[in-house]
Amino acid sequence: MGTCNSLLLLLGWAAVGTSVVAQSPPAATSAKETSAVKVSVASLKPGDLREYPGLSKPLRQLIDTGLALTSKDLGYHYGSCDPASGGMDCSGTVYHTLQALGLKPPRSSFDMYRWLVDKGMFHSAEGATRAEDPAFAQLQPGDLLFWQGTYDTSGRTPPISHVMIYFGTLKSDGKPVVFGASSGRRYRGRAIHGVSVFDLGLPAAESKSRFVGYGPIPGLAQAKP
Repeated sequence: MGTCNSLLLLLGWAAVGTSVVAQSPPAATSAKETSAVKVSVASLKPGDLREYPGLSKPLRQLIDTGLALTSKDLGYHYGSCDPASGGMDCSGTVYHTLQALGLKPPRSSFDMYRWLVDKGMFHSAEGATRAEDPAFAQLQPGDLLFWQGTYDTSGRTPPISHVMIYFGTLKSDGKPVVFGASSGRRYRGRAIHGVSVFDLGLPAAESKSRFVGYGPIPGLAQAKP
């Protein structure tokens, strides 16, 4: 059993996603069989993102690193933060991506949330159900995104259960794009299973899950070049 699997089984770290329906994808997609579930992912080129040219070098490197992972047909593997296993979970994907940039993030979605809160970098958007909500006024490419209640997280307060990274908006349709890993979330109408780009799926008001908030990654320069 790998290091990430051992840590997650010990501490109860996990992640799954919710889904929203959108339009057909302009991005490249691929699929293959992994275990009992078909890997189905979507990918983009950095130049497909509207904000990319104006971002700082560290943020462009973040996006480049993430998009490179989306082209590897990686599945959703609970407990994994290692692409060599054939897949990763949500916090494992974020953890691996940030480590590749020389950062030392926490491993779980809850501890990543606490990481931002402790540094005063977290912006609450609890209960937001639309990307146009004023709570997203400070959202920037490279920000971590957090959800709660996507699965049982007894003992966590708040019950953070999912994390992804906001990559910006697509030139072709102006809609938000996020990066991470999930089994069931969607990208432009397609159900995704794996490490991929996704729609910014926000739970409906009646859902048990909730979007909690977002914030910049500590240690990663946010300024423009």
